[in-house]
Amino acid sequence: MKSAYLLVPFAPLVGAIIAGFFGRSIGRTLTHWVAILGVLISLLASMVVLRDVLAGNVFNGTLYSWSVIGELKFEVGFLIDSLTAMMMVVVTFVSLMVHIYTIGYMADDDGYERFFSYISLFTFSMLMLVMSNNFLQLFFGWEAVGLVSYLLIGFWYTRPTAIYANLKAFLVNRVGDFGFVLGIGLVVAWFGSLDYAEVFKAAPSMQAETITLFGAAEWSLLTVVCICLFIGAMGKSAQFPLHVWLPDSMEGPTPISALIHAATMVTAGIFMVARMSPLFEMSETALSFVLIIGAITAFFMGLLGIIQNDIKRVVAYSTLSQLGYMTVALGASAYSVAVFHLMTHAFFKALLFLGAGSVIIGMHHNQDIRDMGGLRKYMPITWITSLVGSLALVGTPFFSGFYSKESIIEAVHHSDIPGAGIAYAAVLCGVFITAFYAFRMYFLVFHGKERFAQADHAHGHEHADDHHAHVPQESPAVVTIPLIFLAVPSVLVGLVTIGPMLFGDFFKDAIVVDPSHPAMGELAQGWHGWLAMGLHGFLTLPFWLMVAGIVTAWYFYLVNPAIPDRIRGALSGVYRLLDNKYYLDAFNEKFFAGGARLIGTGLWRGGDQSIIDGLINGSARLVGGLSRAFRVLQTGFLNHYAIAMIVGLAVCLVWFIPLLTRR
Repeated sequence: MKSAYLLVPFAPLVGAIIAGFFGRSIGRTLTHWVAILGVLISLLASMVVLRDVLAGNVFNGTLYSWSVIGELKFEVGFLIDSLTAMMMVVVTFVSLMVHIYTIGYMADDDGYERFFSYISLFTFSMLMLVMSNNFLQLFFGWEAVGLVSYLLIGFWYTRPTAIYANLKAFLVNRVGDFGFVLGIGLVVAWFGSLDYAEVFKAAPSMQAETITLFGAAEWSLLTVVCICLFIGAMGKSAQFPLHVWLPDSMEGPTPISALIHAATMVTAGIFMVARMSPLFEMSETALSFVLIIGAITAFFMGLLGIIQNDIKRVVAYSTLSQLGYMTVALGASAYSVAVFHLMTHAFFKALLFLGAGSVIIGMHHNQDIRDMGGLRKYMPITWITSLVGSLALVGTPFFSGFYSKESIIEAVHHSDIPGAGIAYAAVLCGVFITAFYAFRMYFLVFHGKERFAQADHAHGHEHADDHHAHVPQESPAVVTIPLIFLAVPSVLVGLVTIGPMLFGDFFKDAIVVDPSHPAMGELAQGWHGWLAMGLHGFLTLPFWLMVAGIVTAWYFYLVNPAIPDRIRGALSGVYRLLDNKYYLDAFNEKFFAGGARLIGTGLWRGGDQSIIDGLINGSARLVGGLSRAFRVLQTGFLNHYAIAMIVGLAVCLVWFIPLLTRR
């Protein structure tokens, strides 16, 4: 199986190299076929590996030893278990759909070959991350996905907004990565190893260890390690307050929005915490911290989705909220539920993003949902697949999102981790909010009166008086086929996999849960099969909150569209707060960016100008003054020099004769 293990990450890497270095030479068609073939091979190999893992074969070994310092080994190795295999299949499947979709979406772009190289390299980076068996390789994959996301978000580098967005993403992730590096450093310092298995094995003996951080106060070593590692996850998985980069990442092309937000970069933090479950289970403080951060993100980021008018930003804020749900599950010690929602979310969120991209193509790259309406009859495949994605997102019974989201809510309800009560209220309220903003977008885009003709006229497009000048059309098959393929798991994957993943032995030893944490045990007691769960879902509070959100969106935006404007006027202060994203961007720009500029200005004026330039310029002035003084003596006249010699001789005699008389 080692050949299959190697094929999974390196097939996309080969595709990325060929597309990147030889794309212009071999042409567009061959470029996308090479890239797609690399990801297809990776997907097939991942399926073979998953089947092998389900048969009971787990691999944990070193492929290459990079360096050995004493007993500390820096290695490249793979840990292939059920958690890894599931992530491999999800990443490669979504990536394959994005690759195919890109043929249609980027058809007219000059950077066609470069884009395929980037997304294949992105896939390689994520696979190296999830397959790692040590912290060194984990960090390599972690930084690689951050680097490639920087390139992809700023793909259209002639746009100032894209450059700002990719720089913002890069810098915010560096903040999280600083905590991540500190966590890994503590692991190396105290455990003396980078290998997962060795660290997890030694963790119980370290549970009582404490370290001093500030003053004389002592902190639990494992608590500090887990919180530092989670700070890294807060950056990658866009948790409050390190979430600010993710909405701006919409400046990149839609295919990469789907890849970043669905199955790769933003899920890296969720995967990492699940992988580190043997450490997190030993620190209730760390779990409580994770729980509260997730609850804040799930609720407050969902609210921001309500007022967005850019179709991609609505889906982006939905991603933030759903990542909050996953993080809440991690904090409730329901790691398998978090990973389960990661999987179901990957399919329906990729579907929603690619559906949004299809709408953007049909609307001639207009992304404002206020300029749409009535697209259902013009784009039937995009309409029905987007409806499927929306139903899965809001947690409609029997759709994949229902099984994972309902399980998260129940797990938090049964959790005894401090903060679980607040988190339960947050995720319940989030159900209504999610349903409202998801179907607000759906109704404004696909139902109601057609507004695109008026939008053409308002924007001054030629032939705006001709209704058929810019009538939307269904996207080509290369765009709609991935939508159909993603719609199928968005419906079915939840009911097929919930049993073995949450209540069976699918994850076995890949995820560790302490018996003192009751969430998963309580969930198991109420499990009577996917059918019973789906039927019972119609009687639960989350279902009726979801229905309330959908009905409210329908009434506000189809029946009585004047209501939202009246509410906006009555709650203008709240609207401004949401429109300015809680002023976090302004705070970051003024406090952190402004503070950095202020410190830099102070160092420049006080250090550079006053001290360094003062010393350099002062020494120059001294030399210049001495030069001017000596220049007076150098007249060029012989008689002046003769007089100077006579005067000098007289001075020497006056000084020397008394010395002789003393002898």
